[in-house]
Amino acid sequence: MAEKEMILVLDFGGQYNQLIARRVRELSVYSEVRPYTMPIEEIKALNPTGIILTGGPDVVFEDGAPRCSAELFNLGIPVLGICYGAQLMQYLLGGDVRRAEVREYGHTEVDIDNPSSPLLLNVPHRTVCWMSHGVYIAKPAPGFEITAHTESCPFAAAEDNSRKLYCVQFHPEVSHTVNGKEMLVNFVLGICGCRGTWKMDSFVDTTVKALKEKIGSGRILCALSGGVDSSVAAVMLSKAVGKQLTCVFVDHGLLRKNEGDLVEKVFGKDGPYDLNFIRVNAQERFYFKLAGVTEPEQKRHIIGEEFIRVFEEEAKKIGTVDFLVQGTIYPDVIESGLGKSAVIKSHHNVGGLPDYVDFKEIVEPLRLLFKDEVRKAGLELGIPSELVFRQPFPGPGLAIRIIGEITPEKVRIVQDADAIFREEMDNFGYNKEANQYFAALSNMRSVGCMGDERTYDYAVVLRAVTTTDFMTAESAELPWELLSKVTNRIVNEVKGVNRVMYDLTGKPPATIELE
Repeated sequence: MAEKEMILVLDFGGQYNQLIARRVRELSVYSEVRPYTMPIEEIKALNPTGIILTGGPDVVFEDGAPRCSAELFNLGIPVLGICYGAQLMQYLLGGDVRRAEVREYGHTEVDIDNPSSPLLLNVPHRTVCWMSHGVYIAKPAPGFEITAHTESCPFAAAEDNSRKLYCVQFHPEVSHTVNGKEMLVNFVLGICGCRGTWKMDSFVDTTVKALKEKIGSGRILCALSGGVDSSVAAVMLSKAVGKQLTCVFVDHGLLRKNEGDLVEKVFGKDGPYDLNFIRVNAQERFYFKLAGVTEPEQKRHIIGEEFIRVFEEEAKKIGTVDFLVQGTIYPDVIESGLGKSAVIKSHHNVGGLPDYVDFKEIVEPLRLLFKDEVRKAGLELGIPSELVFRQPFPGPGLAIRIIGEITPEKVRIVQDADAIFREEMDNFGYNKEANQYFAALSNMRSVGCMGDERTYDYAVVLRAVTTTDFMTAESAELPWELLSKVTNRIVNEVKGVNRVMYDLTGKPPATIELE
């Protein structure tokens, strides 16, 4: 067994790749997503405890389809292939993979043929799984036994237990697969023999120690936004290097109402943390750069580069700075493009970075953590729960909650509307029910009637979602009384708004933010 337990997830472009790693980590086993192009020698050097091959949109037997080396299956490491990963395993090992006459998509009943299969222990004889495929395995590769089937798919699961190779045509990582967790438990803790020893306290201790060694006597500049991610990163660095750390808070004029003052109150000289804190009021600078820009990716890149330039300028004022720390987290990395995966959106602190950055190195201590893991790390660091569980806020701020061009008037509208929404969510007790909620400003103007006069004003969009990992989300079911109260207040109290809408879309197909 590897000294450090780790399940390697090889990504073939599947939409659920991050969920696989998330589900494994829920079992207290560390997991990383890497591109399928990872060389076999690097995989050997990494020495994972187990390997999972993700789904993907390609057809395995077509030219240009992503493939890994067949040597992967001869390393003696347990491998689980999911959907495309299952088809690829069979294809490379001599199975027959064909286009399906009947495509399976959605909830599908699966019959277990071998209940003693190590992968399917404790799974009922008939269960419901989530299918999403137009290609099927007509004949398994030599040495494989079929362990489950559906009405139209003769090969829903198979295994070569002697080589610890397992295939499932469905997706055990999604919540729609009723017994998916049991299957992953069987693979990770049973077949791979992991002990589930990866805990957040050990992560914090190990990371603080590693940061001390990495930074040494160098000086480090922290991009502090006041959000959960950058706050946890800042306190972690403070524990590691103390006064070698300077936190720079850039107020780009795109924060929530009164948020700049709140951040300064918490992290400034009168706050509870022993930090070097600098506030830079750069509202006009960012407004000028964003003038006339409507495309969301361009907004992100402009904000990302301008952030870096401000940090560089502040670094020169305080002397030589060797490192820049950012609160990048794993969803940022994955959504900005990983291997064959699509770029969903460039995060200002990942894909939005300029080509040249005037620092020795960028330090991202939270880069491999999901949002809920970041919160656990914050509690381990002793950060008050009211800060740890503060509403998430994107680095580009209100720029991606305002559709179209950014103007001071639009910023004022969305700040006021958002403050009302958050206040009423608190009053109604739904601040604990929804994991993220905010008001955004559409670029739509429509005719209204207020005080017997015609208006032609903006429409505000309310968004509230429930989620565990911020990689998938469902629209929160808010009571009509709450939505009516918020709508009433916004229309009456926020100048320039005559219409309020509630966004019911989940993620996917949408993202949590509007842009």
